[in-house]
Amino acid sequence: MDFSSLETWGYLAVAFFSFGGSLFIVAAAGVFSYMGHMDLTTALVVAMVANFMGDNFLFYLGKYHKKDIRPYFAKHKRKIALATLIMRKYGVAAIFIQKFLYGVKTLVPISMALSKFDFKKFIFFNIFATILFILTIGLSAYYASETIIAMFSYVQAKPWIAPLVAVAFLGSLWYAMTHFTKRR
Repeated sequence: MDFSSLETWGYLAVAFFSFGGSLFIVAAAGVFSYMGHMDLTTALVVAMVANFMGDNFLFYLGKYHKKDIRPYFAKHKRKIALATLIMRKYGVAAIFIQKFLYGVKTLVPISMALSKFDFKKFIFFNIFATILFILTIGLSAYYASETIIAMFSYVQAKPWIAPLVAVAFLGSLWYAMTHFTKRR
């Protein structure tokens, strides 16, 4: 086995970052599959298994290790409150919604566990939420790969665009998170 190839490290990266809930790695796997560097089915299955395990792990931590994780989330009280509101307002649908919300996707499984949501019920719905999330992101990136590759080529030709886009994206994300987590 060649340990210097994208194919080898790509699947490991997909597993590692999908465990943490990264949608960017799933999109990258779709693009690399389009380019022939990865197998789409294998990459998506690896992402599904890792993402499913990651959310179940977070739920487990929230359910059985509350005291151990509290210090890590002391600075994120507003985000936890938002995650709890999402969970209370949307119920089981929150499991599906949280997969696509950057910034709270880690907190919703923990909030659900803290609210005494049933672990078996969470696992059951998490299976379908994971499949929907991975297929939506992975296949969207796969079928939009020509456009994505063209955008990266354009940015490579004009490198000053990348920092502007990054600052605009991060600024928008920061604004949205602070706006939606403020008391009203």
